[in-house]
Amino acid sequence: MAKTLSKPTSIFFMLFTIFFFSIYVIADEAPVFSKNLPPSSLGLEQQKLSHLHFYFQEIVRGPKPTAVRVAQAATTNTSPTGFGAVAVIDDPLTLLPENTSKVVGHAQGTYTFASQSESALLMVMNFAFTEGEYNGSTLSLLGRNTVSSSIREMPIVGGSGVFRFARGYAQAKTYTFDTKTGDTVVEYNVYVLHY
Repeated sequence: MAKTLSKPTSIFFMLFTIFFFSIYVIADEAPVFSKNLPPSSLGLEQQKLSHLHFYFQEIVRGPKPTAVRVAQAATTNTSPTGFGAVAVIDDPLTLLPENTSKVVGHAQGTYTFASQSESALLMVMNFAFTEGEYNGSTLSLLGRNTVSSSIREMPIVGGSGVFRFARGYAQAKTYTFDTKTGDTVVEYNVYVLHY
């Protein structure tokens, strides 16, 4: 004749079974920190290469400056390179070099005079576009700008909107620099891979 388990033993066995299976189910559904996804799961298709061309209009004096110094070191004013100065910008991006040309976006961010030996800036900015197919999209630039070089190359490290997952580079070339006012027009050619 088969033995039956005592009541306390059968309750213990039943609780153990429920506990064991509940841990197994919970472990199987636990949150995951990361996982690999195919690009198609986000609706991403073939990458494309886009070339954007515009002019960066920087006004540092007058009633409506687009670049404003917000900080400096105690030694900035005696430094031949302006080392330690920090500026915040909201510079219009225009289709043509004239400041009356159509605005296609804004360069918004900061730059820091980051070299003691040459005029070199650390640029941290977004190109926020307001026209055409790129309206509402941004590209993020983070890099070194040696302003005395004829052409400067800086990396594009990301973007938003149609520029999600963007990467590429920007080439900057000074178009005009007014030695009296400090106002500058810079021509940008931006090459970016994106979906």
